[in-house]
Amino acid sequence: MILFYVFLGLNLFTFLIIGYDKYLAKRNKRRIPEKTLLSLVFFGGTVGSGLGMLIFRHKTAKRSYLLKFFGIVIFQIVILYTFFIQK
Repeated sequence: MILFYVFLGLNLFTFLIIGYDKYLAKRNKRRIPEKTLLSLVFFGGTVGSGLGMLIFRHKTAKRSYLLKFFGIVIFQIVILYTFFIQK
């Protein structure tokens, strides 16, 4: 149960960070590095990042970011399948 709340918090945080980065982008301020955003996705903020990208319309046109994002998503699916579903 505690793991659920950890992932919930991480996804909420990631969602907010995507929104904040969009805010910074609109104002031509210093941005959050893509490496940081993708690290949050890698460690479990996939849903929050995906929702943030859709709701804030952020990073949806940048092909290199999307390829990395979906690469991480596919990797996570393979890991979940390997360790939890395939037995």
